[in-house]
Amino acid sequence: MRSVDPRVADLIGAEEGRRADTVSLVASEVVSTPAVRAALASEFGDKYAEGYPGRRYQGGCEVADELEELATARARDLFGAQYANVAPLSGSAASQAVYAAFAQPGDAVLALSLRHGGHQTHGSRANFSGRWFTPVSYQVEMAGERIDYDLLRESAMFHKPRILVAGGSGYSRHIDFAAMRSIADEVGCVLWIDAAHIAGLSIAGIGPSPTDFADVVTVSTQKIMRGPRGGVILARAEHADALSRAVYPFLQGGPNMAAIAAKAVAFAESSTPAYREYAQQVVANASALAARLVEGGMRVVSGGTDNHLAVVDVTRSGLSGRAAADALAAAGIVVDKAVLPFDPAPVAQGSAIRVGTPTVTANGLGVDDMVVLADRILDVLAGAKQ
Repeated sequence: MRSVDPRVADLIGAEEGRRADTVSLVASEVVSTPAVRAALASEFGDKYAEGYPGRRYQGGCEVADELEELATARARDLFGAQYANVAPLSGSAASQAVYAAFAQPGDAVLALSLRHGGHQTHGSRANFSGRWFTPVSYQVEMAGERIDYDLLRESAMFHKPRILVAGGSGYSRHIDFAAMRSIADEVGCVLWIDAAHIAGLSIAGIGPSPTDFADVVTVSTQKIMRGPRGGVILARAEHADALSRAVYPFLQGGPNMAAIAAKAVAFAESSTPAYREYAQQVVANASALAARLVEGGMRVVSGGTDNHLAVVDVTRSGLSGRAAADALAAAGIVVDKAVLPFDPAPVAQGSAIRVGTPTVTANGLGVDDMVVLADRILDVLAGAKQ
């Protein structure tokens, strides 16, 4: 690489150095496995294969077809789904396909508020979902900071959404999918579970399986699963045609076949006992990290976590979320700035940080290490206050 492009080689080396010198608590990323990286660097990266197996626009897709069929079968088996589409280029692209398959511009979509743990693709005004559709938000309770399903039902009955969305990027508790299925059935709407963050846990038996309840489920393969950046759509068989057409030709041309190869590898690796042990450790580490921060005087949203992440209120340190994240970054601990439910601070600053444990767990750290890490976080924030 250096002889061909020294500048890019330098940047690759700089990223390797950054990773070696920091601890990543970014909840939305993990370290991919060597086999996944090998697949990403394979000859499939050169293959353009617009369409679906057996119906490609380009020639020479016989092997690519076999690969995509393998990845699709593995996805169905792993998640217990009737239908799977492994072509989406990202979790957000998979989300776009859900809208394209089930809604028309202007339709109401009911989802968890971004400030309460939702995601931009669930109706943010800065995102296509909030511009092309009519976003309606449900929230967590002020006292316990957990979803109030009675109020959610009332909102659903009033607004009659086309899609009810479960899931988000900053909600640390198990979601009652059965309750949301009941609400969706009562209203007559589609239940979409955005499992981008939690799918890697559900396949390890941690929390309820989204495919048992949803009409459609979207997954990101790089959050907890140690796969490539990419998306997957899972659904009931009756929705197969609509979702397939939504991905191609409505949204995408040719898929990234190297990413599909890496997804196939990740699905196989995620079906092993070793992966289940890793996923269980991810949750144990997150719980230990959150508990130690609480012991140290910090407040964790909802009092703790059931999954891989926690949202930590930093206002007691006299810092904004952004200032806290910057101080920790300077100390070699990488976190995300976040907002609290009912946060009076601007989104650009926030009053919280979001921490997650997939990367540190993949790198071999355990519960005892989380205690040490939490103590370091407390020390850094206390020093930054001064």
